[in-house]
Amino acid sequence: MRPAPRSELLAGWGRAAPTAAGVVRPRTCAEVEEIVAEGGARRGGHRLARGLGRSYGDAAQCGGGVVLDCTALDAILELDEREGRLRAEAGASLDSLLKVLVPRGFFVPVTPGTRFVTLGGAIASDVHGKNHHVDGSLGAYVEHLRLVTASGSVSCGGGEHEEELAATLGGMGLTGVITEATLRLLPITTSRMIVDTERAPDLDACMSLLSEEQGRYHYSVAWIDALATGRRLGRAVLTRGDHAVVSDLPAGGGDPLAYEARQRFSVPLPPPVSLLNPLSVAAFNEMWFRKAPRRRLGKLESIAAFFHPLDGVGRWNVLYGPRGFTQYQFVVPFGAEAAVRTVLERLSAARVASFLAVLKCFGPAGSGHLSFPSEGWTLALDIPLGGSGLSELLDGLDTVVAEAGGRIYLSKDGRLRPELVPSMYPRLDEWTAVCRRLDPDGVFSSDLGRRLGLGGAAGAGRRGEAA
Repeated sequence: MRPAPRSELLAGWGRAAPTAAGVVRPRTCAEVEEIVAEGGARRGGHRLARGLGRSYGDAAQCGGGVVLDCTALDAILELDEREGRLRAEAGASLDSLLKVLVPRGFFVPVTPGTRFVTLGGAIASDVHGKNHHVDGSLGAYVEHLRLVTASGSVSCGGGEHEEELAATLGGMGLTGVITEATLRLLPITTSRMIVDTERAPDLDACMSLLSEEQGRYHYSVAWIDALATGRRLGRAVLTRGDHAVVSDLPAGGGDPLAYEARQRFSVPLPPPVSLLNPLSVAAFNEMWFRKAPRRRLGKLESIAAFFHPLDGVGRWNVLYGPRGFTQYQFVVPFGAEAAVRTVLERLSAARVASFLAVLKCFGPAGSGHLSFPSEGWTLALDIPLGGSGLSELLDGLDTVVAEAGGRIYLSKDGRLRPELVPSMYPRLDEWTAVCRRLDPDGVFSSDLGRRLGLGGAAGAGRRGEAA
């Protein structure tokens, strides 16, 4: 007999707005189907899938409903090494997949800044990485997925239910529960990266380097000093790299595909106040910029060090203190560089302490209706919550982004005003139509969806039905 849902307080990685939900942990696709079938706005409450809880805001929360913790659905079902194709259950983490794939000469085609996300969660966010300017987002490599909807399971991809697939890529879990996916892989010959590092004295120099040389590198990113002002505004450290080949490695170095990704230490207890404030972050930023080489070419780094440096520190999110933090990430089109400058000017003038600020170039938009990436500049900043006037400041930045033709990343958001969503996501009506068809009674819901008026429940509510 399946256990009843257990009440738990759930929050995003930013730890900002926890809500209580009943949590169940299905172990089979049949159990997922049973739990979903018991749901509904008029019956057993709303349903939502959750992975490892790395969405920064409230995307993986369903206050008052039932959350399906899908991490036990983590099996690799098939690995076709000849074709470079993986079929796995959606609860498998990128961490566990990489431990299997890299020693066999494969890499996930797109990875976000942490490997501690599930495959299903990565698809629901249509994650991007340092290679978006070359390879696009993860959805471009999803050949097939199995989706448990409010009316049953559907097979998406390969000519079947393509609209449902497009709605699910970046759809924030509101089309249903992804239970498995088939992914095209990237072949590699070593587990090392060959990396170039360069300092840029200001934002203009940083953007010039990123845009001029983005075709030279498979992976490219810039760390920005978000507290720098004046002539140093937007000073940066650029890190660009490619997968190393065997000839790049020193002779006698052992197995070229040996892979290790360890956590060096973990924060034991949450501090009573945020340790990341303007003074501490300014000191760190100065040290980090000065420590970086002016220009260094061809350094060998491990996959873990290059792609997932913060994963070496467990529970680093608690350093922001009891109020938590938000990650503010936006994209604006090429030609709207002034918007990026305005955001940095306002944040630095307000002394908002962003410990992690990252600038990248995006390539063409993804195929998902609500996929975040679109061609242009994307800037992501971790911002401690609780500062005086912060809400008004961020609301003003939202307006700057929207007026520039940009959008906010829903996987990171915990505070966007709902009236801005239609202009930021021009395919919203297409997505909503699919959700209404799949979920007319609003079985699937989330705190994010209710806050922004997204999903079948929102559509049903607009028609005067139960929501």
